[in-house]
Amino acid sequence: MAKKPEIILDPLTNRGTAFTHAQRARIGLTGRLPSAVETLDQQARRAWKQLERHETDLEKYVFLDQLHDRNEVLYFRLLVDHLAELLPIVYDPTVGEAIEKWSQDYRRSRAVYLSIDRPEDVEASFDTLGLGPDDVDLIVVSDAEAILGIGDWGVNGTDISVGKLAVYTAAAGVDPSRVIAVNLDVGTDNERLLNDPFYLGNRHARVRGEAYDDFIELYLRTAAKLYPRALLHFEDFGAANARRILVNHRDEYRIFNDDMQGTGAIVMAAVISGLKVTGESFSDQRLVVFGAGTAGTGMADQIHAAMVRDGLNEADARARIWLVDRDGLVTDDMDALPDYQQAYARPASEVASWKRHGRRIELLDVVERVEPTILIGTSTLHNAFTEEVVTALARGVERPILLPLSNPTSRIEVSPEDAIRWSDGRALLATGIPVPPIEYEGTAFHIGQGNNALLYPGLGLGTIVAGASSITDGMLLAAARAVAGQVDPTPLGSSLLPAVEDLRASSATVAVAVIEAAQADGVAAADVGDPVQAVLDAMWQPVYPDDLG
Repeated sequence: MAKKPEIILDPLTNRGTAFTHAQRARIGLTGRLPSAVETLDQQARRAWKQLERHETDLEKYVFLDQLHDRNEVLYFRLLVDHLAELLPIVYDPTVGEAIEKWSQDYRRSRAVYLSIDRPEDVEASFDTLGLGPDDVDLIVVSDAEAILGIGDWGVNGTDISVGKLAVYTAAAGVDPSRVIAVNLDVGTDNERLLNDPFYLGNRHARVRGEAYDDFIELYLRTAAKLYPRALLHFEDFGAANARRILVNHRDEYRIFNDDMQGTGAIVMAAVISGLKVTGESFSDQRLVVFGAGTAGTGMADQIHAAMVRDGLNEADARARIWLVDRDGLVTDDMDALPDYQQAYARPASEVASWKRHGRRIELLDVVERVEPTILIGTSTLHNAFTEEVVTALARGVERPILLPLSNPTSRIEVSPEDAIRWSDGRALLATGIPVPPIEYEGTAFHIGQGNNALLYPGLGLGTIVAGASSITDGMLLAAARAVAGQVDPTPLGSSLLPAVEDLRASSATVAVAVIEAAQADGVAAADVGDPVQAVLDAMWQPVYPDDLG
């Protein structure tokens, strides 16, 4: 065998002190490592102890990032062994802090950077990876305009794509050698970055309009040509672009927007669980969404689709959905409504007699008039669900489904403790933040977290294994049902959603359901005879292979 000492420099092949003496001799590493030969278990225990010595979450993030750059098997072994503890470190919320400091703390690039100033370089940039048309299963791309709750961070937002891919692998076993992280550098409107001498991105305002759309089309066309099997995941695009890109291109390209479709589907899972308690169907629901951006509207889209599947026509389903934004209830006489709100805008004539505050019809008035069965919060407006709002909600229906999903805690619409107390323990709750059990009148209430990681990794894996040409509404609904099916919400105080501790098994369950839905919807290209076995065979495991390659 030829000497390959460079194997230790590639995080996909390096195994550090786990190389045996015979392996070291074969590949030219004699004397390059300490004498001890360790197992992966021993390495993982040491790495965990090293991690525990770091005091802040950001320090832990940097440690894990460096381990990722050094030894991918060990990195993912650590994540899989401690998934519940490390998800908030490798992704939301800690990744937000890392992104703010990314240019100043730049360490190593794990992504492909595509600049709108150099569109001629797009294909050449992918070519540098040396990957063929059958070598890529998944690409996560962001233009970083709407990073989590912190806004526009330009090229600093690269770690959103990297972190999302890490969760795909840790939670669902998507092979890390078959994925690509991409940053679309279209400029930034963040003055702090533009005036930072260390900023590494394009130093101009965000390009918008036709030039932006042409660049998105170029990216999609190139990625689909070079990697025709890849799922193209869009992440943290701004409200003005996210929905338009999805609507305009989902029939032509294999694309997925987690902020809209994934968030909508995890909300669907919570609602499906809630309906098991109320005994109702989707066609019985009245939905109010407070915070009608792309995420909130994406949730409305998913619930609307479920209403139609339950027998309502398109118009009747839309008539059961009310959006409330910063200007109050969204009505069709408002100026310059975003495209994603227009379908749900209420006729001004319908609400002409409703109580107004100036020109606004506020949330409380909507809740009192509509008597919603489901109230969703994606506004990031802390304490927007006041005692008046929650009591009005509980007065309107016996077991309302209440989903205050904004995070972090400082932005949640209502504290779970208050929501339980103000609804006399009748509200069926899920939140966007982790919440410990809450005691109320002798019952422990377990509050599920609407964490997209419960859904999108399994959805992606199922899409890949099925070779699905698109992600259909049926696949999203199947994923939501698979998540909801992992809990029994009927006993008082039970969670509507599963915990993340068993995320690996949960993702496999979701993937199987997605494959079956893709087959039923006629979009599965792969011949998958046994979906369960196909998923198990496809899940990459964080172990050192017998063959050094």
